[in-house]
Amino acid sequence: MIAKLTGLLDDTGPDWAVIDVNGVGYLVHCSARTLDHLGIRGDKVVVHTEMQVSETDQRLIGFTSAAERNWFRLLTAVQGVGSKVALAILSALTTEELQRACAGGDSAMVARANGVGPKLATRIVNELKEKAGGMPVAPGSPGIAASDAASPVGSSSTDAVSALQNLGFKPAIASTAVAQAVGELGEDAGLNDLVRVALKKAAG
Repeated sequence: MIAKLTGLLDDTGPDWAVIDVNGVGYLVHCSARTLDHLGIRGDKVVVHTEMQVSETDQRLIGFTSAAERNWFRLLTAVQGVGSKVALAILSALTTEELQRACAGGDSAMVARANGVGPKLATRIVNELKEKAGGMPVAPGSPGIAASDAASPVGSSSTDAVSALQNLGFKPAIASTAVAQAVGELGEDAGLNDLVRVALKKAAG
């Protein structure tokens, strides 16, 4: 499974980008927010990815952060939400806005996304309300202490969360374990130390 790509932005379209990794171009489907974040052709980029395979299709979905990928996984677990709808929601809302909407039962905010009607928005909010409380958010956002908040994109803690998920831990468990490891080791801790401590927290 391809979990992350580091390379040069080769080309972009309405909902996709091509990332050149050592001469190999990977077609990655993205939300509008991710595309905006990637920059311009020739820029060096890091894209967290999720592989989706069906009987008729195989595609890579790209995200600017592990947090955005975590929410994509949560959204696509809801009945009636495929990758296109999930990306539409992530295009309309930041992960912090999405978390507040789910935690607060605000289906109208989720319904702002293209292709999401009131019924589907209500189902998404109802099914993800409890899970939203376990996801890290930005400092100052309601629902979680600032010390447990998500770190900036590309930080060691973001990579540590991604590493734990690749080892099979659920997003909420991985995020909580890494947040606890950061609290124990400090925000300047290295990736290897964070993963080592977070693994003990997640497995314990």
